[in-house]
Amino acid sequence: MTQANLTHFDSAGQAHMVDVGGKNETARSARAAGSIFMKPETLALIRDGSAKKGDVLGIARIAAIQAAKRTGELIPLCHPIALTRVAAEFTIDEAKHAVHCQVTAECFGRTGVEMEALTAVSLGLLTIYDMCKAVDRGMRIDNVRLVEKQGGKSGHWTAPATI
Repeated sequence: MTQANLTHFDSAGQAHMVDVGGKNETARSARAAGSIFMKPETLALIRDGSAKKGDVLGIARIAAIQAAKRTGELIPLCHPIALTRVAAEFTIDEAKHAVHCQVTAECFGRTGVEMEALTAVSLGLLTIYDMCKAVDRGMRIDNVRLVEKQGGKSGHWTAPATI
């Protein structure tokens, strides 16, 4: 891959915001996922709702949604997008001592929502870390990735099963 393939650089190699003015508005969606691994006792606090700071997964869900809505403010060259839907789901995995997060972001627009879904997953997991760090500083956020995207010129894409 060369710099010419990277859309956020102009012909002189300077960073710029991509012009999406000529693109058609279409329905677009993206799904991202990631996980946070922790001690079994930390997972029990989350599962039982007994963490000192309150409902960890409820707060993380709100944080994920808020993060998706503010992605254009957080990532320098990302367009602000009028999202039509953001859904954040958290699943407790007792066997792996983990919480898995999956976020779906949707819009009707000229550019995709991959960054919104990825940002939402990242902030949702970081919120879990923040709320539980007093009892488990060794938690590990892992495998944040795009799982699927639909819409736009490139159409439908699904991550390979090997990721």
